[in-house]
Amino acid sequence: MTNNKPPLIALVGPTAVGKTAASLAIAKTFDCEIISGDSMQVYKGMDIGTAKLPLAEREGVPHHLIDIKDPAEPFSAANFQAACGEAIRDIQGRGRIPFIVGGTGLYVESVCYGFGFQPSGSDPAFRASMQAVADTDGAEALHAKLSAVDPATAARLHPNDVRRVIRALEIQRTTGRPASEQLGEARGDRKESPYNLVLLGLHMERAKLYARIDQRVDDMLAHGLEEEVRGLLAEGLSSSSVAMQALGYKEMAAYLEGRIAYEDAVTMLKRDTRRFAKRQLSWFRHMQDLVWIDADGAAKISDLYPMIYAIIAGKLK
Repeated sequence: MTNNKPPLIALVGPTAVGKTAASLAIAKTFDCEIISGDSMQVYKGMDIGTAKLPLAEREGVPHHLIDIKDPAEPFSAANFQAACGEAIRDIQGRGRIPFIVGGTGLYVESVCYGFGFQPSGSDPAFRASMQAVADTDGAEALHAKLSAVDPATAARLHPNDVRRVIRALEIQRTTGRPASEQLGEARGDRKESPYNLVLLGLHMERAKLYARIDQRVDDMLAHGLEEEVRGLLAEGLSSSSVAMQALGYKEMAAYLEGRIAYEDAVTMLKRDTRRFAKRQLSWFRHMQDLVWIDADGAAKISDLYPMIYAIIAGKLK
């Protein structure tokens, strides 16, 4: 190794860029176990909409932090950081390399650089009042409230992400400081990783990525996304729950509850997923030490393996 720190590999990139296919080859080559860095794959029963890799397709590579929570339970970046740290120690104890793969930038970065999350308290009555604003005046009106007190966080969050907008407003209310300021302190100008870190990012030309996103949505629908959401609602999961705000779930829930037409739900899902990919890329561009891998010229993701292998081997050996 190039230093005495324990090795950690991480692979990020926007949704549908090809992280899963690349991760299996990397894991087998470098004797890794994969840790999901996706904020929604932690939930049981949410398989199709989160693009969860079926057990039979994991090619013998152990995967962690998948199916560890019921959809009604909350799961935060701080929760992920703690659970991921435990998984990393377990993997290291087996003499293998931990490998985080996912598109939730805050989750991945918090582990790679050991962010210190500050307790911010909670105000259930305030949350309820803000939810009432969203229900009565619309998500845009709620988002405008956040823009007034924390424009940086408002710029990062989509107006329809009501849960996170409310949480950012709650943090501002309970601490007197904007969430973006606290996150900036956690990130720091330059933070040193506690790991011998190899941080990779996959990207491709926007039109090509958007075509892949549209195809992924079509594939999810063909494989039963509507039925998956219908089953979750039938089990009593509220369409306003945290898990149901995930891409694919909130749109299908709106359709199944008769609030929008099926065609509109599909159009919204494709549009919102493209917007989500843009926000992911915006976050990743601010991650230090990230080495970008351009997938544009590759006919398939496997064409990138020699380049990826050289980067990882050069860092770890």
